Amino acid sequence: MKDKIKALIQQEIQAIAQIPITDDFEQAVLLIYEQTFVQKGKVVCSGMGKAGHIAINIATTFCSTGTVATYLHPSEAQHGDLGILRENDVLLLVSNSGKTTEILQLLQLSKNIYHNIPIILITGNKDSQLAEQSHIVLHTGGGEEICPLGLTPTTSTTLMTIIGDMLVVLLMEKINFTKKAYSLLHHSGYLGEKARTET
Repeated sequence: MKDKIKALIQQEIQAIAQIPITDDFEQAVLLIYEQTFVQKGKVVCSGMGKAGHIAINIATTFCSTGTVATYLHPSEAQHGDLGILRENDVLLLVSNSGKTTEILQLLQLSKNIYHNIPIILITGNKDSQLAEQSHIVLHTGGGEEICPLGLTPTTSTTLMTIIGDMLVVLLMEKINFTKKAYSLLHHSGYLGEKARTET
């Protein structure tokens, strides 16, 4: 069992190491900065299923580190939640396949309202229909799932989470987000207390 666990961890490490490091990361950071800090919009993150949970994590981590963001469920968007979208927002979509039906529908519905809304896509399929319609594509490298069936989102969710972390950290550095600012957003809990004692 221990050897198997080590092998699985190594597979994920190898997949992480193969994430393509391109200029698209810098472009994504600059775009998010422009829309949220200059144009006073927000990052609207969305994904379906397991990718949706990654999108929620990205949105909440952005919020806790000074970048305004929210999560929009792609199905609920079709029942009125699309009203959260504003013209200065940026859509951050998460889809490993790049062809998730609900995300494709969300993309079209968003463009019906704001034709030029900028789109960032995190995906394992850089040649997908979603990728073709996005302004910036952050490719995970398409590492194979460690699931023995090759189906359950495992490696792919790890890779998408890491790309989200990269965006958050790079934005923190760009806006010079300090421990004092962090403490103001974390009134309660261990992290808030730690931030206050270290400022």
